[in-house]
Amino acid sequence: MNNLSLTAAKAALMNCPRCDLLSKYKHSQPIKHAVCPRCGAAVHLRKPNSINRTWALIIAAAIFYIPANIFPITFVTSLGKVQSDTIISGVIYFINTGMWPIALVIFTASIVVPLLKLLVLSFLLVSIQRKSSWRPGDRTHLFRITEAVGRWSMVDIYALTIVVALLKLGFFATVEAGPAAVYFAAVVVITMLAAKVFDPRLTWDAMESENE
Repeated sequence: MNNLSLTAAKAALMNCPRCDLLSKYKHSQPIKHAVCPRCGAAVHLRKPNSINRTWALIIAAAIFYIPANIFPITFVTSLGKVQSDTIISGVIYFINTGMWPIALVIFTASIVVPLLKLLVLSFLLVSIQRKSSWRPGDRTHLFRITEAVGRWSMVDIYALTIVVALLKLGFFATVEAGPAAVYFAAVVVITMLAAKVFDPRLTWDAMESENE
């Protein structure tokens, strides 16, 4: 066997997800029941049911993404009048008042980033299921970037929490979070979980099977 094509899976090496110990297991040993000799955690050659679990989380996030952008994210009460705003209407308001940087941050973090994360993860899953060997290195880098950037969408939730807490202390105006805030937080958390259960090593499996 060519040493350049020797992989950890072929060498029966598995990495512990808890303590990162790299252990060698005999091929005769049932891999389904393999445990780390140091901490006792279950170890696997690949994350169990990674594709199915990631698809389920992506679909759930896509469902929550719709009400997150349709329902109001804030209710502003001022002098007895109540005004509701969605994420889009909030972006439009900041644009009309000349606050382009804030509008750009909200639009990017609340709309573009979650949508791109769903599209990128879907693309990666489809490419894996089609056993594509197209540029696995670039696809792996794309996943790493998506995983790192996706969590910054929580900035909007943190900002909304601070604004609500501050303006509830006011006398002339108060702000309350709308139902869209819950859906948006769900989208962010679920997409983070989807990136967590996704196994990028599956991207390389198709290429390695072609080289055998």
